[in-house]
Amino acid sequence: MAKAVDHLGYVQIDTINVIERCHHHILWTRIPAYRRQHLHQALSVDKTIFEYWTHALSYVPAKDIRFFLPAMKRHRQSPKTQFAAVSQDDLRRVLTLIRNDGALSIRDIDDEVLVEKDHAWASRKPSKRALQRAFYSGALTISARSGMVKTYELMDRHFGWNRRPDAASERQVLVYVLDRALRSQGVVSLDSICHLDAPRKAEIRRLIDARVRRKELLPVAIEGAGKLEHWVQPEMLDTPPPSGPDRVHLLSPFDPLIIQRKRLQFFFDYGHRFEAYVPKEKRLLGYFALPVLDGDEIIAAIDLKADREKQKLLVQQWTWVGRGSVRSHKARVEAELHRFADFQFDRQR
Repeated sequence: MAKAVDHLGYVQIDTINVIERCHHHILWTRIPAYRRQHLHQALSVDKTIFEYWTHALSYVPAKDIRFFLPAMKRHRQSPKTQFAAVSQDDLRRVLTLIRNDGALSIRDIDDEVLVEKDHAWASRKPSKRALQRAFYSGALTISARSGMVKTYELMDRHFGWNRRPDAASERQVLVYVLDRALRSQGVVSLDSICHLDAPRKAEIRRLIDARVRRKELLPVAIEGAGKLEHWVQPEMLDTPPPSGPDRVHLLSPFDPLIIQRKRLQFFFDYGHRFEAYVPKEKRLLGYFALPVLDGDEIIAAIDLKADREKQKLLVQQWTWVGRGSVRSHKARVEAELHRFADFQFDRQR
């Protein structure tokens, strides 16, 4: 678990539950023997991962927490708009409650006057925003999850800190962002390093140029890239590709390989459409289509739905997008679908 999250840099969390939630799915794709309890062990017992915002809410290696402390400080000083209305009294109330009574979830707070929702994802309990504000500011952390219900704990108490780690400087954060991209992506561009983080591009480019001058990074020309520049670490060019049989992977739409659409299109010649929020009549691939990677080619998109009552994985739509023969891929894809169904319904083989 810890190695997989460290290599990827982050594992995105999302609420959609038509099949297995994406954080479990992404980890299962990388760790064939993965089970849901492994995530609980890492988050709540071993404490090798923690939750925070990257480009979305994600699991991040706990050893990297110092690189997120500056963002927490910024949230304390300038709360997000949706949390600005949280009063200091409400904030003190939830922090005092947790300090005195221990970790809690929003379900444990049942003495509030409920309010009308102002957003579909909001809560009728005012304490929810207070908990979220304290989370983003670093006073609280998520110590456990049950489905999408989060348990909040004082961050210092959760990690057993007598003194917090020193927050990284902005330059150290930039170096971390660059190194994380190199580790997880191998071949990087400025766009792929700064995915949904455009304000850092100028400083990251200066770091890249400095490493090129020191020969720690090499610019590489990739056919079809046009003016889009790419870089690699020199040792990567001397690393042979892994041997062994190619595998089939059913990828979550939130998988790090899929989430960067331009990069996906460039390297795999495949443009994925996430259609959960597209009107039904305009969908091409289906509500929650999973790209299917066979070896180094994306050959299909399969829209799946879990029938939890009957313990069946339903194929809603199967769209072939690869260039090879359907027959050569189909048996391998079906075998992986059976394996995914076993994981989905927790059937051990």
